[in-house]
Amino acid sequence: MRTYAGHSSAAASNALYRTNLAKGQTGLSVAFDLPTQTGYDPDHPLARGEVGKVGVPISHVGDLRALFEGIPLTGMNTSMTINTTAMWLLALYQVTAEEQGAPVAGLAGTTQNDIIKEYLSRGTYVFPPGPSLRLITDMVAYTVREMPRWNPINVCSYHLQEAGATPVQEIAYAMSTAVAVLDAVRDSGQVDPADLGEVVGRISFFVNAGVRFVEEMCKLRAFAQLWDELTSMRYGVTDPKLRRFRYGAQVNSLGLTEAQPENNVQRIVLEMLGVTLSRDVRARAVQLPAWNEALGLPRPWDQQWSLRLQQVLAYESDLLEYEDLFTGSVVVEAKVAELVEGARTEMARVADLGGAVAAVESGYMKSALVASHAARRGRIESGDEVVVGLNRFTTTEPSPLTADLGSAIQAVDADVEEAAVAAVRRWRAERDADPARRIRAERALERLRAEAASATNLVPATLECARAGLTTGEWAGALREVFGEFRAPTGVSSTVAPREAAGDLAAVRSEVARTSAEVGRRLRVLVGKPGLDGHSNGAEQIAVRARDAGFEVVYQGIRLTPAEIVAAAVAEDVHLVGLSILSGSHLSLVPDVLDGLRAAGAGHVPVVIGGIVPEADAAVLLDLGVAAVFTPKDFAITDIMGDFVRLIRAAHGLDAAVPVS
Repeated sequence: MRTYAGHSSAAASNALYRTNLAKGQTGLSVAFDLPTQTGYDPDHPLARGEVGKVGVPISHVGDLRALFEGIPLTGMNTSMTINTTAMWLLALYQVTAEEQGAPVAGLAGTTQNDIIKEYLSRGTYVFPPGPSLRLITDMVAYTVREMPRWNPINVCSYHLQEAGATPVQEIAYAMSTAVAVLDAVRDSGQVDPADLGEVVGRISFFVNAGVRFVEEMCKLRAFAQLWDELTSMRYGVTDPKLRRFRYGAQVNSLGLTEAQPENNVQRIVLEMLGVTLSRDVRARAVQLPAWNEALGLPRPWDQQWSLRLQQVLAYESDLLEYEDLFTGSVVVEAKVAELVEGARTEMARVADLGGAVAAVESGYMKSALVASHAARRGRIESGDEVVVGLNRFTTTEPSPLTADLGSAIQAVDADVEEAAVAAVRRWRAERDADPARRIRAERALERLRAEAASATNLVPATLECARAGLTTGEWAGALREVFGEFRAPTGVSSTVAPREAAGDLAAVRSEVARTSAEVGRRLRVLVGKPGLDGHSNGAEQIAVRARDAGFEVVYQGIRLTPAEIVAAAVAEDVHLVGLSILSGSHLSLVPDVLDGLRAAGAGHVPVVIGGIVPEADAAVLLDLGVAAVFTPKDFAITDIMGDFVRLIRAAHGLDAAVPVS
């Protein structure tokens, strides 16, 4: 039983973990902040506004030491949601455990370490797919030998569903990722062929459980069936225990609503039942979001509520006492067969493209997810897919849960980033002031660069970097020098067919055409993702709909500095800038964009923002000059396109556009 937690600092997160463990939580699920996930120290320019926002900042072994102070790692099961820098965090964890006297071979836990889904959905990748797969391969080989209770990769379909994946796509792309990893390990020569079954036995999965209970439960049965077949037939694993589909689950965050957020509680319960009610495919670990995650960062009380949901199910109900309730169900068997067949077909399509890595590089899987997400958004906007409180049954009594929005979510202290910057600079200065420590650090970096350029397993060199006191940014920076960086396809291209102009969209398209004629050229909008927030699903859907509405769209993908966004806006001479931020860094980054546009003589260009923005923050942004703020309750994207036109017309002194709705 877990909650996904971590924020502000190692010391603050340590206090939260110890409190949660005292309340009955049975494992730790560590959330890292975006600079840690993408290999930057807190004082890097791209870390601005992101430190401690969506997780805990970890810059070196001293931070991890503080994170687990008073928490014995012997007997603890720790899940770390970390991908690009997974090897680095595992090394820090091992060194911290060694300092505690914990036997390395006894450490139990999981590093997510699934880079494929980062290219497709979550966006915390750094290196090209080839080197990234090499890092995963090295970790798998090392842990199978040295840490046999550790899950070196958690093939993560969770974020695929968040990015729009259908159940068939979620199964197929996760299985294709597992094939890519297992083939790479097998072909690396680092593992004896006789031990490949042990590798398979350490592969775990992390799935998404949505609110469509029957379909989601059948999805998991399909997952288990395909995994058993795949590991038996492709990899020759004969021990059925090693072929078990072992998975943890987080229930769906995509379906949580800002509108009537109290409804999220029953959604979470239904989704939890989807991964617990069917004993034959029951999750081994469950972590639940909090009811208010569509509003902002949950408070400790909100996390306690989510933990209590699990405890009531486990200890008060009789759910865990019986054999599988669905064995022999004609309905379930038919649905499972349908999902298995669909997944096999999609897996074959990925294989024909050259496998998961090739399907990432070509943009095939990303485009498929963007298209699926666009279709889902269209169903919600049309009302064909009902979301209670959002597009139907919207009348509501005042909610005591959100009566005071200022206290309904956790706020990260404003000085967290400043303190982290000072701390990491102090750490490096104190290290380098000692000649012996400085020389050891320099040699560790030299070794890492040299071995990265060879075929040597990189875990030992990474462990030496951790012991030598190097920082997250220094470790990742050395690998950037050798491996280079990568920008994944956005999926926003001609591979996603433009929607037919009908109804409200046709009206907006007419207004775009009229306004384009009046200003003398086609209206152009820039969709920008400033900072390190890689959750690009919303930005992609805005970009696709803007194109469908007749706008020319400039979208360069994730991880841009405010200066880069300003430069693109000026160079492309855009009529509107739309910024998408879900990480909480809006008060730091949006003013930089506004100031940059004014300095470049483009202060007249309307700037809008979309994301998880509390009302108080939205008021601040509007006072600073932002033209409009859109949050998850603004689900009608075509209406947003109408707002774009109206803002552009106002900026050019034209009469108001015809209302869309």
